[in-house]
Amino acid sequence: MPIPQTQGLVARSLLRDDAYRAIRDAIVDGTLAPGERLSDPELVAWLGISRTPIREALARLEQSGLVQTKPGRFTIVSPLDLRQTRSAQLVAAAMHELAVREAVPLMSDHELSAMREANDRFAKALRANDVDAALKADDDFHDVAVVASANPMLRAVLEQVTPMLRRIERVQFSSLSGRSSVAMHERIITLAAAGDAAAAGLAARENWQTLEPLLAMESERDQ
Repeated sequence: MPIPQTQGLVARSLLRDDAYRAIRDAIVDGTLAPGERLSDPELVAWLGISRTPIREALARLEQSGLVQTKPGRFTIVSPLDLRQTRSAQLVAAAMHELAVREAVPLMSDHELSAMREANDRFAKALRANDVDAALKADDDFHDVAVVASANPMLRAVLEQVTPMLRRIERVQFSSLSGRSSVAMHERIITLAAAGDAAAAGLAARENWQTLEPLLAMESERDQ
C-alpha cells in the first residue's frame, strides 16, 4: 500500500482516536485509494504505534463505511458506495438543521463572530484552491452550531456519518460549485443573528443538500 513518506508520524502514546483520524484523513485525501489493501505492518511503520490501537481504529472506520474487513483475510479501503453516501448526506443535512435550530436561541455574539470568521477563512481557501483548508474552515463553521446546541447526540451521529461524505466534499470544494456555500453560510449567519431558528435551520439543511448534484454525477459515471 502507498503509505505516506513520513514514518513515526504519531507518538507511541497514540490512542485509537488519533489512529482513527490519521487513517481516515489518508483515505479522505486519496493517499489510501479505494480498493487499497491496508497492511498492519505498514500501518504500524507509518504511525509508529502498536497493532492494537490500529485494529481498533480500523474497526471504527469499518463502522463509518470507509474500510471493509474480511477477518483473517484482508482489510481494504471501501470503494465509494453511492447509496450509503447519499444516506449519510441525508442524515447529515437533518442533523445540521437540528443543530442550528437548537443553537440559535442560545447563540451569543461570540458564536456569530466565530461563524463569520470561519466563513471568511472558507472563502479565502476556496479562492486559493486549498481544499484541505476549505474543509477545515467548513467544519469550523458548522461546528459552532453543533457545540452551541449542547446536544451530545448530534455530535455522535455526525461523527458517524460525516467521514463518508469527505470524498464528495473534496470534489465539491475543488470546483466552482463549492463557492456557492460561502453565500449559503452568510445566509445562515444572517438568519441566526435575527433569531429566526427555523429559517436558519432550513438554510443549513439546504447547504448540505448541495452535495446531491455531485452524488448524481458520480452515479451517472458508474452506469
